[in-house]
Amino acid sequence: MNPVRRRRLLWVLLLVVAAGVATTLVVFALQRNVAYLYTPAEVLRGETGERARFRLGGMVEKGSFQRTPGSLEVRFKVTDGDALLPVVYGRILPDLFREGQAVVATGTMKDGVFVAEDVLAKHDENYMPKEVADKMGMAHKKHDVQAPAAPASEKL
Repeated sequence: MNPVRRRRLLWVLLLVVAAGVATTLVVFALQRNVAYLYTPAEVLRGETGERARFRLGGMVEKGSFQRTPGSLEVRFKVTDGDALLPVVYGRILPDLFREGQAVVATGTMKDGVFVAEDVLAKHDENYMPKEVADKMGMAHKKHDVQAPAAPASEKL
């Protein structure tokens, strides 16, 4: 093999190896940032990994909100109609956070309590994340409970 062909082959091999390394790094980065949505009942059934980072979706249980005096730490419970899961959060809550409304929190489980890193609240009275709405609808059917009527904007 002449030197020109050898050099070209070396460059092609280096390019293929670099592309493989870049692809591997992207795949690992995406896997670490994926957070699946689970309801409290799914979490309590053990469908999440022991140390997995995931999103918890449901409604904030009325009467469950407690603020630790002198700190930002808050405790509340999230329900899906089947189960209640205690949540602790140590940052400033969104302005629209209220009891009885939809919430999606990202975090991990620790000693039977969901430790939230981020908490998102719904932005208006008609909005609920689709994943949460679907899972809450399944809970309503399971317990034979009348689901709330869909807003006119969703019926179109």
